[in-house]
This record gives sequence, structure tokens and C-alpha cells, in this order.
Amino acid sequence: MVIILALSASLREINRQAGLSADRQASKLEVNMIIVYAIYDKYTREIYVGLTNDIERRISEHKRGQSRYTRKFKDIKLIYTEYCNDYTSARKREKYLKSGCGKEFLKMLI
Repeated sequence: MVIILALSASLREINRQAGLSADRQASKLEVNMIIVYAIYDKYTREIYVGLTNDIERRISEHKRGQSRYTRKFKDIKLIYTEYCNDYTSARKREKYLKSGCGKEFLKMLI
């Protein structure tokens, strides 16, 4: 089962919608959910799709240039997040979003 929680929202709004605590105490949702996300760079006009169990950490890594592919990105914007129950369903969703149809869907969100 896949739950779409936020489209083009700030990290704070995503956490609020997910019911995550402000002080980042581990909850069942944080520990058990895998997050599929898409970021957009206005400078290169590229979309990057990935998955993580900690969206704030991962976005921070992208912004600091710690990801090889997104190192060239200058102005990163989180455009899509989706919470999945397990790694297998998250990986399937990530692969779809990286496909032609998935990229077209993400382009509509920009």
C-alpha cells in the first residue's frame, strides 16, 4: 500500500502531515516507512528521483553536494514525496517515477 502525503510542500509541512514530532523523536512512521522523493533543480532543469528513510537528512546531503549526480544542482526544490510501507514497494515506485511516464507526471508538478 502506498500513501501519497505531499506534493510540492516544505519539509516542515511534510513532517506535520505525516504526524512526525518537531523534535524528531523516532515514531513508528519514521522507522518503518521508506520515502520516495523527487527534487527539481531550476538551474539545470533536471528532476532527480530517489528513496530514503530520512527525508531531511537526504535533502541536506543533496544541498551540500554529497550526492554525485545532484552535485551540479544549484537551486534544489522538493516537488514530490510518497511514503511506502516497505523497500520493495518504494523501489517499484521509484523505478516508475524514473520512467518516461513517471517523469511526465513529475513535470506536471513543476
